[in-house]
Amino acid sequence: MSKMLVEREITEPVALLQADGTLNPDAVGFSRTPLHDTSGIGAGRIAWGRNKRWEYWAVTTPEYIIALTVSSLDYAAVHAVMVYERSTGKVLERDAVAPLAGTATLPASAGAGPARATTKKLRIAIDEVPGRTQLRAKTSGVSFEMMAHRPAGHQALGVVVPFSKNRFQYTLKDVARPATGWLEIAGTRHEIPEGESWAVLDHGRGRWPYKMTWNWGAASGKLNGETLGLQMGGKWTDGSGSTENSLLIDGTLHKISEELDWQYNTSDWLAPWSITGESVQLKFEPFWDRSSSTELVVFGSRGHQCFGHYSGWVQVGERRIQIAGLLGWAEEMRNRW
Repeated sequence: MSKMLVEREITEPVALLQADGTLNPDAVGFSRTPLHDTSGIGAGRIAWGRNKRWEYWAVTTPEYIIALTVSSLDYAAVHAVMVYERSTGKVLERDAVAPLAGTATLPASAGAGPARATTKKLRIAIDEVPGRTQLRAKTSGVSFEMMAHRPAGHQALGVVVPFSKNRFQYTLKDVARPATGWLEIAGTRHEIPEGESWAVLDHGRGRWPYKMTWNWGAASGKLNGETLGLQMGGKWTDGSGSTENSLLIDGTLHKISEELDWQYNTSDWLAPWSITGESVQLKFEPFWDRSSSTELVVFGSRGHQCFGHYSGWVQVGERRIQIAGLLGWAEEMRNRW
């Protein structure tokens, strides 16, 4: 069952942590731009092993889905590059897992510096430049250089989710960023078509419980002359008093303060999903299930990130925004970390 909440909006810069390394109560809430200083996460020895930091970008185009990850789990660094060709179903995936975090460079806070993954198998570089984010990667069989543009006034959803004073997460979900650039596969270069391609950022900094299950859904595109960006989450935020649900309309963020009901078939991941509440009635129809499974001594992850199209409606204030054929994904991840 869905549940309406009252969430506090953060409008001034705030530190995620108190001096003793615990969660700052003043940081709990949501923002429309990055305002949280997360520099204490991963610094020093406080809560070593519980600190999780990552930058995940996905770019959807009419022909390709492209994703990259740079992450540190304290005791391991996990990086990945993925390209999916929609017309043929071909998938190229390259990942690298290294002990400790020496192969990862991550900014202390969102937008505060570059991100890098440097291993024998792959290289990733993420750089903030005026008005856009540059995404570059090179690995066996594939390389790309893309720009995730940031239009003037573009907003993004920042949320602090409190599990306890010692376990919490800051997430920045930045959807509907116009993307341009190129992708090279096996020596053949493909342009990223302007006006039809969209980048989405999942920036995370926090200290997690050992086990966690979450849902995440996102979609971007143009409908009826407006640029729309869906952002939805579930399970991991339930009962915390925070949600990561919003709709972006032409760069303006509309917060959805409601715990949504996610329904899907774990025996058939390509069957339609539903994400519903008083303010949201969405159907998601997948065309590809990107399943993953990683089992290491101290880390395990199993998940299904399904790509497809959303339809239905979202209520924002007095407006009911109709959704039809919006490309994106919905996922379930189960982590032991």
